Amino acid sequence: MITGLIFCLAVVPQPQIDASTLVGKVLCGYQGWFRTPGDPTGSGWFHWSKSRKDLDPSTLNVELWPDMSEYPDKTLFPAGSLKYKNGTQAKLFSSAYPEVVDLHFRWMRQYGIDGVMVQRFLGGLDGGEGSEREARVLRYARDAANRTGRTFAVEYDMSGTPPDKAIDQMKKDWRYLVDTMHITDDPRYLHHKGKPVLEIFGFFTDRFSGKDANAIIDAFDTHDKYAVSLVGAGQWWWRKETDPEWSRAFRRFVAYSPWDVGNTGRKDGHMIAPFARWSEDMAEAKKAGMLLFPVIYPGFSWDNLTRKPAGSTIIPRRDGAFFNEQFRAAADLGVGQAFIAMFDEVDEGTAIFKVSNDPPVNAHFVTLDGLPSDTYLKLAGEGTKLIHEVADRH
Repeated sequence: MITGLIFCLAVVPQPQIDASTLVGKVLCGYQGWFRTPGDPTGSGWFHWSKSRKDLDPSTLNVELWPDMSEYPDKTLFPAGSLKYKNGTQAKLFSSAYPEVVDLHFRWMRQYGIDGVMVQRFLGGLDGGEGSEREARVLRYARDAANRTGRTFAVEYDMSGTPPDKAIDQMKKDWRYLVDTMHITDDPRYLHHKGKPVLEIFGFFTDRFSGKDANAIIDAFDTHDKYAVSLVGAGQWWWRKETDPEWSRAFRRFVAYSPWDVGNTGRKDGHMIAPFARWSEDMAEAKKAGMLLFPVIYPGFSWDNLTRKPAGSTIIPRRDGAFFNEQFRAAADLGVGQAFIAMFDEVDEGTAIFKVSNDPPVNAHFVTLDGLPSDTYLKLAGEGTKLIHEVADRH
């Protein structure tokens, strides 16, 4: 049973979102990284499969099967050996088409979600041709945000990149985005305190030193046309870090987003998200002059991605209660902004977009246990209303 939310009301398209402040925003992480053989990129089964050439139960990389009923035919491709229960060929979409990104943004408008942080991985970013090539989905997101009145911003993911190289790549790429794409001039690009918002994920103390962390922040602490309102994202135990350099780094952002995906507690015999910690996080963030930008996620599973036995890695969604509890906790604390992980990440079973209860039968998938395919879009929209109410009060 989904508690505390009203589903009898008609879903009404939402008005244009105010892009001048992070306060009051509920933003989804948006990957847009799915590719298929035959799409314009020539990338093969990128992210759908561990093999670029083949897609079958032994190579499957994702946990959830999207509801494919609304995607344009031109964006769909036969999904290898995967078949539906009636024997028909299963198909999957490629994010390399603007029609796919546009559909996702139309859902955001329809269900009342404010916008996205477009994920930008560092591999290939060079401030030139590489940056241009990797900006395909970002361009689509910008156009879709303008058509639907949503807001968007860039989030760099430093995972797997040494800090010195990460600084060089991000600085070059940010200059490309500002000077060539003019991304921060777009009326739908999110700003905060008069500067464009840029989020950087990857601040974990086991990945690099506190000195390196501060160097990354310094690289974007400018007063020229490349200046940003920098949001940090990384380890959830940030405020307990004793290393002086790391302690200083964690408190230098306009907002900090503790990465809680996979992090759980237990209550009444079931898993819950770790929102009991948020009150102390919020107090420490306020003391440092920052906003708390908590990560809210619907559940988790990566059996196929990690080749684990079916059902062994799941954090159950509990028919939406796991997700809803986090929104309620944030609202009760007076948190006026939140990050949803993620809009479209079926790899780790965190996607909130439309998911099918009737996936191919010859492979393992997690379903919504019979709930409507748009359940988590509705939940996200209702949760967004709660956060908006908090922001309006403050």
